[in-house]
Amino acid sequence: MCSISQVGRCVWVKTAVITKEKEIVLDRNAVINEKRVYQILKRSQDILLSFLALVILWPILLIIALIIYIDSPGASPFFSQKRVGMNGKVFNFYKFRSMIPDAEKKLNVLLEQNEMDGPVFKIKDDPRITRVGKFIRKTSIDELPQLINILKGDMSFVGPRPALPREVEHYSDYENQRLYVLPGLTCYWQVQPNRNEVEFDEWMALDIKYIKERSFLVDWKILFKTLGVVINMDGR
Repeated sequence: MCSISQVGRCVWVKTAVITKEKEIVLDRNAVINEKRVYQILKRSQDILLSFLALVILWPILLIIALIIYIDSPGASPFFSQKRVGMNGKVFNFYKFRSMIPDAEKKLNVLLEQNEMDGPVFKIKDDPRITRVGKFIRKTSIDELPQLINILKGDMSFVGPRPALPREVEHYSDYENQRLYVLPGLTCYWQVQPNRNEVEFDEWMALDIKYIKERSFLVDWKILFKTLGVVINMDGR
């Protein structure tokens, strides 16, 4: 594995060979301007569904927030983090807090244990995750506050997962193509079996593939697969 200073800059030869043959180059202007009816209806759908979900789920959201607060008193049950959205716009990304309050400060200590390639950081048994955090991650409940992001227009229900600014800094021109559309609550990568074992280049290729193929049919297929992942508790 690469040293910490090289994270995101290494050449992962095996994956690069696989994805190079299938590499998709998108026309940014075409992505933004094509499928206008689809884009307008998709945004309308996002507003309607996120609003209804928040209205229906707000009692459950309050209970979850209370449980998180009881588990670690004195800290907000919600977690806000800067993420990069469409066209590089940075926005506040919301989640239920699943880690200890000072988790971000302890990241540097854990970087050497990173189990993902590329600029993404993930480890299987992250010691910063709380007792309640393990459950809400496994059930994907921690993602529910992103309904607010969807309602605001920062995100959509389906689209590439929003990346951290430090990750985007290492993107190539190819990887930057995933910023041509709104990021999503779920995506092709999100519904892959053992998704944390998917290599970074393959993950990026799945996102670019989605942008090229996006349609209501594709979106709803991903949403139904996501529902299956949640029901089977196949989260992180």
